[in-house]
Formats: sequence, C-alpha cells, structure tokens
Amino acid sequence: MKLACIGDIHGFWDAADTAYFNASRYDGLLLVGDLPRMTGGLREARALSALTKPAWMIPGNHDGCSVVQLMAEIRNWRVPAALTSRRMARRVGALARAMAPVDLAGYALDRLNENTALIRARPHAMGPNRFYYAAYMRRAHAVRDFRQSAQRLKKLVDAAPERIVFMGHNGPAGLGSEPTDPWGCDFSPAFGDFGDPDLAEAIDHATRQGKQVLAVIAGHMHHRHKRGGAERVHAVRQQGMLFVNAASVPRIRQDGARRHHVALTLGDHEAHAADTWVNAEGRIVETQTLGN
Repeated sequence: MKLACIGDIHGFWDAADTAYFNASRYDGLLLVGDLPRMTGGLREARALSALTKPAWMIPGNHDGCSVVQLMAEIRNWRVPAALTSRRMARRVGALARAMAPVDLAGYALDRLNENTALIRARPHAMGPNRFYYAAYMRRAHAVRDFRQSAQRLKKLVDAAPERIVFMGHNGPAGLGSEPTDPWGCDFSPAFGDFGDPDLAEAIDHATRQGKQVLAVIAGHMHHRHKRGGAERVHAVRQQGMLFVNAASVPRIRQDGARRHHVALTLGDHEAHAADTWVNAEGRIVETQTLGN
C-alpha cells in the first residue's frame, strides 16, 4: 500500500496539487492538519474536497479556532481561551463539511486494508507543556488531560487489527530533545522534547499488546527552525517503527515549481518513506529516502 503524507499546509495548496494526487498511483492521502496560514481554513478545505483518492485528516492547532482563541491558547490566557472555545465545534464542523469527502477527525480508527488500521490521535495538538484547547477538548471529546487522552487512544489500539499506522498533528514524545530531533523544540531550549506524551503512551501500549506499529506520521514542528540553523531530522526508525515528521513549511516553493509530500510505502513487516518534491506539471524533481 502506498500513501501520500501531506505536512502542515498553512495555505499552500492549489489546483495543481489536487490534479497531481488525483492522477497519482497513491492508494490514499494522510493530512496531518493546519490548513490555514493562521486561522480559518475554509478555502483550503474546499480545495481539498476535489480530491478523488481516499483521504484522512487530523485537525491541527490552527484548524477550527479564531485568531483571538489561538492567541489566548499560546499566551495561556485561560478565561479568554475558554470563552472563545464555545464556537470551536461549529467551526470544526464547517471545515469537515467543506472538505468532504476528505475525512476530518481525531480519536478515530479507520481501516486502510484488511489487517492495517489508521489511528488518528488527539486533535488540535500543540505541545506537551500544557493541555491546550482544554475547554473545547472537554466539551467536544470528554477528555480533560493527557492521561484521559492516552486512555482513549489505548482503547483505539485495543480495537485495531494487528498492524497500525498512527497519525497525529504533533509527534510523540521520546524521540529526542535537541532542536534538530524530529519533535525537539526549536523556539525555547527549556522545553526540549516537544512530542506528545499521550501519543507516546499509546504507541508503547500497541507494542506491549503485540501489535505491529509500521509508522507514525505527524507534523507541527516545522522542518525549518524558527530561530534559524540546520533543519531538523525528518524521520527516524526505532524498534522497527518509522517516525516521520512531514511538516515541510511552506510546502510549495519557487513559485510552485517545488511541492512537497512524503511518499509512504507500507510493506508486510515495515514501512518506507521518501521526501518527494514535484513540479506544477506533476513531474517528480527530487526524492530522498527517509529513516534508513
């Protein structure tokens, strides 16, 4: 099975992207979230609705929120964050309707094929230093903290077949604390490993249950550092599992001549991935194997 993994879109999607993936040999698309450059996303959602391949998306921290709400979450202004969260379910619902048949969801279990499941993790993930979008998560998903989120993900693991692909907006904890690590923090050295603990716990639970985790796909922590310097490592392989950060932002460069996605191939016993750049005419201009 071959899937195209789309990192944080942040406004960079157009008709050439849709045409390329519709004509491609991919069996489906995995989108890790963050449609708009800041907030909104209806324009990008409507563009995605023209996809004819099966496609699954998890909401990112920029999806379904208002500008004021996003700033309140970033600044940890609890009262404004709670007040502005009241219309978030309506906004998320509008995005889901606009991008249909692309499926938008968090905490979801989907079948990729007979013995392989896709588990979508906690939606709107933003970092492990606190439980972001707490009021909305409590209201919309009955989840109050990382512990409850991990328990919910474990139930999805228990219901899954023997092979699993995880998809999150942010990646899991445990893959390094350096800014160049896949989900190491690049904007504040104090945070170090910026992966999500609930996703890491769910992955550990899957392996303890004897299930095969082929790949973990996420984004959020952009390849290009906020404070300059070297790009982060895009993928690592640990204990047979392939962890891929697909967030090459902006994903469209050179006036549309380079467009990024990750080509993910699921074999019987392991997954393989490659950074892939195509031009506006749909020709591959560069590939680089990941996680070897």
